Amino acid sequence: MRFKILLLLCIISCTFSYAQIHEIGIFAGGSNFIGDVGSTNYISPNKPAFGGIYKWNRSPRHSYRFSIILSELEGVDANSDDPRRIQRNYSFTNNIVELSAGIEFSFVDFNLHEGGKLFTPYLYGGLTLTNFDEFYINNGNIISADEKKYTLGIPMTIGFKTRVSTQLIFGVEIGARYSLTDQLDGNYPDSSNLFDLYSFGNTNNNDWYMFTGATLTYTFGRKPCYCDY
Repeated sequence: MRFKILLLLCIISCTFSYAQIHEIGIFAGGSNFIGDVGSTNYISPNKPAFGGIYKWNRSPRHSYRFSIILSELEGVDANSDDPRRIQRNYSFTNNIVELSAGIEFSFVDFNLHEGGKLFTPYLYGGLTLTNFDEFYINNGNIISADEKKYTLGIPMTIGFKTRVSTQLIFGVEIGARYSLTDQLDGNYPDSSNLFDLYSFGNTNNNDWYMFTGATLTYTFGRKPCYCDY
Protein backbone atom coordinates (compact mmCIF):
# COMPACT_ATOMS: atom_id res chain seq x y z
CA MET A 1 0.00 0.00 0.00
CA ARG A 2 2.79 2.42 0.92
CA PHE A 3 4.49 1.68 -2.42
CA LYS A 4 1.27 2.39 -4.30
CA ILE A 5 0.79 5.69 -2.49
CA LEU A 6 4.39 6.74 -3.22
CA LEU A 7 3.96 5.71 -6.85
CA LEU A 8 0.74 7.73 -7.16
CA LEU A 9 2.37 10.80 -5.58
CA CYS A 10 5.32 10.47 -7.93
CA ILE A 11 3.06 10.32 -10.98
CA ILE A 12 1.07 13.34 -9.78
CA SER A 13 4.31 15.20 -9.10
CA CYS A 14 5.59 14.44 -12.59
CA THR A 15 2.35 15.59 -14.21
CA PHE A 16 2.14 18.72 -12.09
CA SER A 17 5.78 19.59 -12.73
CA TYR A 18 5.40 19.20 -16.47
CA ALA A 19 2.37 21.45 -16.39
CA GLN A 20 4.36 24.21 -14.71
CA ILE A 21 6.42 25.21 -17.74
CA HIS A 22 5.61 28.86 -18.27
CA GLU A 23 6.88 31.78 -20.32
CA ILE A 24 6.40 35.45 -19.53
CA GLY A 25 7.85 38.38 -21.41
CA ILE A 26 7.37 41.33 -23.74
CA PHE A 27 6.27 42.14 -27.27
CA ALA A 28 7.74 45.15 -29.08
CA GLY A 29 7.20 46.23 -32.65
CA GLY A 30 4.83 48.27 -34.76
CA SER A 31 1.25 48.41 -36.00
CA ASN A 32 -0.46 49.44 -39.19
CA PHE A 33 -4.10 49.84 -40.16
CA ILE A 34 -5.93 48.48 -43.20
CA GLY A 35 -9.36 49.96 -43.85
CA ASP A 36 -11.11 52.89 -45.49
CA VAL A 37 -8.49 55.53 -44.67
CA GLY A 38 -4.81 55.49 -45.54
CA SER A 39 -2.53 52.93 -47.13
CA THR A 40 -3.71 49.40 -47.85
CA ASN A 41 -0.24 47.82 -47.59
CA TYR A 42 -0.50 44.78 -45.36
CA ILE A 43 2.94 44.91 -43.74
CA SER A 44 3.81 48.56 -43.21
CA PRO A 45 4.16 49.39 -39.49
CA ASN A 46 3.89 53.12 -38.84
CA LYS A 47 3.17 53.31 -35.10
CA PRO A 48 4.92 51.63 -32.15
CA ALA A 49 3.24 48.71 -30.40
CA PHE A 50 4.28 47.10 -27.14
CA GLY A 51 2.85 44.79 -24.53
CA GLY A 52 3.15 41.69 -22.39
CA ILE A 53 2.83 38.03 -23.24
CA TYR A 54 2.33 34.83 -21.25
CA LYS A 55 2.44 31.23 -22.46
CA TRP A 56 1.55 28.00 -20.74
CA ASN A 57 3.38 25.26 -22.62
CA ARG A 58 1.16 22.21 -22.54
CA SER A 59 3.34 20.12 -24.86
CA PRO A 60 6.40 20.56 -27.08
CA ARG A 61 3.99 21.39 -29.92
CA HIS A 62 1.34 23.68 -28.43
CA SER A 63 0.92 26.41 -25.84
CA TYR A 64 -1.95 28.40 -24.41
CA ARG A 65 -1.06 32.02 -25.08
CA PHE A 66 -2.34 35.27 -23.56
CA SER A 67 -1.24 38.82 -24.38
CA ILE A 68 -2.03 42.48 -23.94
CA ILE A 69 -0.78 44.95 -26.56
CA LEU A 70 -1.09 48.73 -26.61
CA SER A 71 -0.71 50.77 -29.78
CA GLU A 72 -2.06 53.61 -31.87
CA LEU A 73 -3.61 52.91 -35.25
CA GLU A 74 -2.99 55.54 -37.89
CA GLY A 75 -4.44 56.04 -41.35
CA VAL A 76 -3.24 58.82 -43.68
CA ASP A 77 -4.77 59.14 -47.13
CA ALA A 78 -1.70 61.02 -48.38
CA ASN A 79 0.30 57.80 -47.91
CA SER A 80 -2.08 55.75 -50.06
CA ASP A 81 -1.50 54.64 -53.65
CA ASP A 82 -5.16 55.36 -54.45
CA PRO A 83 -5.53 58.77 -56.18
CA ARG A 84 -9.09 59.13 -54.81
CA ARG A 85 -7.85 58.76 -51.22
CA ILE A 86 -4.97 61.15 -51.84
CA GLN A 87 -7.44 63.74 -53.15
CA ARG A 88 -9.80 63.19 -50.20
CA ASN A 89 -6.86 63.63 -47.76
CA TYR A 90 -8.44 62.21 -44.61
CA SER A 91 -6.33 61.06 -41.66
CA PHE A 92 -6.93 59.67 -38.16
CA THR A 93 -5.30 58.07 -35.14
CA ASN A 94 -7.02 55.70 -32.74
CA ASN A 95 -5.60 54.43 -29.45
CA ILE A 96 -6.23 50.73 -28.90
CA VAL A 97 -5.69 48.18 -26.15
CA GLU A 98 -5.91 44.57 -27.28
CA LEU A 99 -6.39 41.49 -25.11
CA SER A 100 -5.79 38.19 -26.86
CA ALA A 101 -6.11 34.52 -25.93
CA GLY A 102 -5.57 31.42 -28.01
CA ILE A 103 -3.27 28.57 -28.96
CA GLU A 104 0.23 28.74 -30.39
CA PHE A 105 1.20 25.71 -32.50
CA SER A 106 4.85 24.87 -33.24
CA PHE A 107 5.72 23.09 -36.49
CA VAL A 108 8.45 21.00 -34.81
CA ASP A 109 8.95 19.89 -31.21
CA PHE A 110 10.05 22.77 -28.97
CA ASN A 111 10.85 20.89 -25.78
CA LEU A 112 12.30 23.32 -23.23
CA HIS A 113 13.54 20.40 -21.09
CA GLU A 114 16.01 19.32 -23.73
CA GLY A 115 19.47 20.81 -24.19
CA GLY A 116 20.96 22.15 -27.41
CA LYS A 117 19.58 24.54 -29.96
CA LEU A 118 15.82 24.91 -30.31
CA PHE A 119 14.03 26.72 -33.11
CA THR A 120 10.73 26.39 -34.92
CA PRO A 121 8.19 28.29 -37.01
CA TYR A 122 4.80 28.66 -35.32
CA LEU A 123 1.22 29.72 -35.88
CA TYR A 124 -1.04 31.50 -33.42
CA GLY A 125 -4.81 31.84 -33.52
CA GLY A 126 -7.60 32.58 -31.07
CA LEU A 127 -9.75 35.55 -30.13
CA THR A 128 -9.08 39.22 -29.39
CA LEU A 129 -10.96 41.89 -27.46
CA THR A 130 -9.97 45.41 -28.53
CA ASN A 131 -10.80 48.69 -26.82
CA PHE A 132 -10.83 51.72 -29.14
CA ASP A 133 -12.01 55.34 -29.43
CA GLU A 134 -15.27 56.11 -31.22
CA PHE A 135 -15.29 59.10 -33.59
CA TYR A 136 -16.41 60.26 -37.02
CA ILE A 137 -14.89 62.52 -39.67
CA ASN A 138 -16.51 65.76 -40.80
CA ASN A 139 -14.79 67.43 -43.76
CA GLY A 140 -11.49 65.99 -42.67
CA ASN A 141 -11.92 66.96 -39.01
CA ILE A 142 -12.01 64.30 -36.29
CA ILE A 143 -15.16 64.59 -34.17
CA SER A 144 -14.83 62.54 -31.00
CA ALA A 145 -17.85 60.74 -29.55
CA ASP A 146 -16.12 60.79 -26.12
CA GLU A 147 -16.78 57.09 -25.79
CA LYS A 148 -14.69 53.94 -25.64
CA LYS A 149 -15.95 50.89 -27.49
CA TYR A 150 -15.00 47.22 -27.66
CA THR A 151 -14.86 44.80 -30.53
CA LEU A 152 -13.99 41.15 -30.91
CA GLY A 153 -11.51 40.01 -33.52
CA ILE A 154 -9.64 37.04 -34.93
CA PRO A 155 -5.83 37.00 -34.75
CA MET A 156 -3.84 35.17 -37.42
CA THR A 157 -0.11 35.13 -36.64
CA ILE A 158 2.93 33.44 -38.11
CA GLY A 159 6.32 33.57 -36.45
CA PHE A 160 9.68 32.00 -35.76
CA LYS A 161 11.22 31.45 -32.32
CA THR A 162 14.51 30.18 -30.96
CA ARG A 163 16.11 29.62 -27.57
CA VAL A 164 18.93 32.12 -26.97
CA SER A 165 19.85 30.87 -23.47
CA THR A 166 18.65 28.25 -21.01
CA GLN A 167 15.70 30.43 -19.97
CA LEU A 168 15.24 33.05 -22.73
CA ILE A 169 13.21 32.55 -25.91
CA PHE A 170 13.39 35.08 -28.76
CA GLY A 171 10.79 35.27 -31.52
CA VAL A 172 9.75 37.38 -34.48
CA GLU A 173 6.21 37.41 -35.81
CA ILE A 174 3.72 39.03 -38.14
CA GLY A 175 0.09 39.04 -37.03
CA ALA A 176 -3.07 40.12 -38.83
CA ARG A 177 -6.18 41.03 -36.85
CA TYR A 178 -9.59 40.81 -38.48
CA SER A 179 -11.83 42.99 -36.33
CA LEU A 180 -15.59 42.51 -36.14
CA THR A 181 -16.23 46.22 -36.63
CA ASP A 182 -15.90 48.89 -39.33
CA GLN A 183 -15.56 51.74 -36.83
CA LEU A 184 -11.81 51.91 -36.18
CA ASP A 185 -11.30 54.61 -38.83
CA GLY A 186 -14.44 56.68 -38.19
CA ASN A 187 -16.21 55.83 -41.44
CA TYR A 188 -19.19 54.11 -39.76
CA PRO A 189 -20.90 56.31 -37.12
CA ASP A 190 -23.25 54.48 -34.75
CA SER A 191 -26.10 56.96 -34.96
CA SER A 192 -28.35 56.56 -38.01
CA ASN A 193 -28.46 60.34 -38.47
CA LEU A 194 -24.68 60.62 -38.34
CA PHE A 195 -24.29 57.57 -40.54
CA ASP A 196 -26.34 59.15 -43.33
CA LEU A 197 -24.22 62.31 -43.17
CA TYR A 198 -20.70 61.11 -42.44
CA SER A 199 -20.28 57.49 -43.52
CA PHE A 200 -17.86 56.89 -46.37
CA GLY A 201 -15.84 54.16 -48.04
CA ASN A 202 -16.99 50.56 -48.11
CA THR A 203 -19.28 50.12 -45.11
CA ASN A 204 -19.74 46.43 -45.85
CA ASN A 205 -16.14 45.49 -45.02
CA ASN A 206 -14.72 45.32 -41.50
CA ASP A 207 -11.37 46.81 -40.53
CA TRP A 208 -8.03 45.02 -40.25
CA TYR A 209 -4.84 45.89 -38.44
CA MET A 210 -1.41 44.31 -38.19
CA PHE A 211 1.23 43.81 -35.53
CA THR A 212 4.81 43.17 -36.66
CA GLY A 213 7.51 42.73 -34.04
CA ALA A 214 9.57 40.59 -31.71
CA THR A 215 8.99 38.74 -28.45
CA LEU A 216 11.39 37.94 -25.64
CA THR A 217 10.14 35.57 -22.95
CA TYR A 218 11.61 34.12 -19.78
CA THR A 219 10.84 30.48 -19.04
CA PHE A 220 10.29 29.08 -15.57
CA GLY A 221 8.79 26.06 -13.85
CA ARG A 222 10.11 22.74 -12.61
CA LYS A 223 11.41 20.11 -14.97
CA PRO A 224 9.59 16.77 -15.12
CA CYS A 225 10.81 14.06 -12.79
CA TYR A 226 11.60 10.49 -13.70
CA CYS A 227 10.51 7.79 -11.24
CA ASP A 228 11.79 4.25 -10.93
CA TYR A 229 8.73 2.01 -10.72
